[in-house]
Amino acid sequence: MEKIRIGIYGYGNLGRGVQYAASQNADMEVVAVFTRRDPETVQTVLPVKVERTDKIKEYTDKIDVMILCGGSATDLPEQSKEVVKLFNTVDSFDTHPKIPAYFEKLDAAAKESGHLGAMSIGWDPGLFSLSRIYFESVAPKGSTYTFWGKGVSQGHSDAIRRVPGVKDAKQYTVPVESALERVRNGENPNLSTREKHTRLCYVVAEEGADLALIEKKIKEMPDYFADYDTEVHFISEEELKTQHSGMPHGGFVLRSSESATGNKFLTEFSLKLDSNPEFTSSVLIAYARAIYKMAKEGKTGAVTVFDIAPKYLCAMSEAEQRKSLL
Repeated sequence: MEKIRIGIYGYGNLGRGVQYAASQNADMEVVAVFTRRDPETVQTVLPVKVERTDKIKEYTDKIDVMILCGGSATDLPEQSKEVVKLFNTVDSFDTHPKIPAYFEKLDAAAKESGHLGAMSIGWDPGLFSLSRIYFESVAPKGSTYTFWGKGVSQGHSDAIRRVPGVKDAKQYTVPVESALERVRNGENPNLSTREKHTRLCYVVAEEGADLALIEKKIKEMPDYFADYDTEVHFISEEELKTQHSGMPHGGFVLRSSESATGNKFLTEFSLKLDSNPEFTSSVLIAYARAIYKMAKEGKTGAVTVFDIAPKYLCAMSEAEQRKSLL
């Protein structure tokens, strides 16, 4: 069997998840992990070569798809447009308001280099995005609602950890149950961002840090917390480790709509995940397969889940897909 050769750029929770996910796919092999840290200090979950990120140029003929596992706040905006000059890439950029600008920069870099870059791949953006476009296309008269949680947001947790004075942090997104029930009851409520979710932040501060300033910076952070009711709780490193070590998440996409004759429709797609990074990694791996196939067909530039046909995600042949899944 022809193996799709995978590189992992960045080795945190997401990078480890990608390595596990690749091990479940017979048509995948991880060639190397690339890190900004000293490779000698990186312990991988499965045996694989670990290199510094500045070594990636030595692997241009050894890797088919590079999966970028950095954070959306500062890593991916810089890394994606540089790495796509050398490889086909897949990333999980998830800062929704900045997606259009991110797409334009990645698209230009990818087309210039003749590579293909899949961006904003995961479950939201990603699978939830597909649910929204399917539901709205099928039922044009209605309202779409997206609820996240309760769960740990990797991107928001990463954004908190980059605040000066923060040593570590976990952020939980929590749907407002009364708002969710109003949607399910067919009320079609007009809900603000603040009315749909709250955000709970558990923060370990560095010794001597200004706690009031940290809380202020978190609550006023645009695109992440400014539009939400946000609680910031300062806890010990031990408490974070013992009480907040898991990475659960999930959520719902709902569309409340009606037909031309007034019949009501409620469509819902939901996820409940024990491990956010491991599920996100599984989505990244499936889309790495798609990018590999599409690149072989000559496609270049930036693409999102809207541009990638489902047939490319699956390891089955197209004939097998029609027989087993259609």
